[in-house]
Amino acid sequence: MELWDAYDETGAIIPGVTLVRGEPVPDGCFHLVCDILVRHRDGSFLLMRRAREKHFGGMWEATAGGSAIRGEAPPDCAKRELLEETGIQTETLTEIGRMVHEGHRTYYVLYLCVTNCDKDSVRLQPGETDAYRWVSEERLLQMTPDELCTTRMQQFYEKWKNTGE
Repeated sequence: MELWDAYDETGAIIPGVTLVRGEPVPDGCFHLVCDILVRHRDGSFLLMRRAREKHFGGMWEATAGGSAIRGEAPPDCAKRELLEETGIQTETLTEIGRMVHEGHRTYYVLYLCVTNCDKDSVRLQPGETDAYRWVSEERLLQMTPDELCTTRMQQFYEKWKNTGE
């Protein structure tokens, strides 16, 4: 059973409330998800293809990420998810935005990771993703909703683009 802290719409933890993955999130509560956009020092971006059996299976995404477990701070969640999903280890993350998705009852914290990793060393997480590729910024920003999963991803890129990183 995976346990999560409950957050309010401002990103503050709601004391005494614990959420359970798979159970409905009560009104006024959100669970925390961290997403990490990975940019190589050469300017390219990491895309990963979602495993066929997953929601949006076969579509590309440009973020690693997932839910924070109970007691886990956003940067720690982001570092853990990045390592689990890509094999990339970092101590340097730049927060580039936050957003609430009312329908999913989710509070998102968005990060940028700039890395100089060996581009052939990416390790995919079995059952989550099944392929990866590095693309130019231009290609990333041109991707359509048919290629790249979720409108939220498009909003994420717009936030990133506006940071000037």
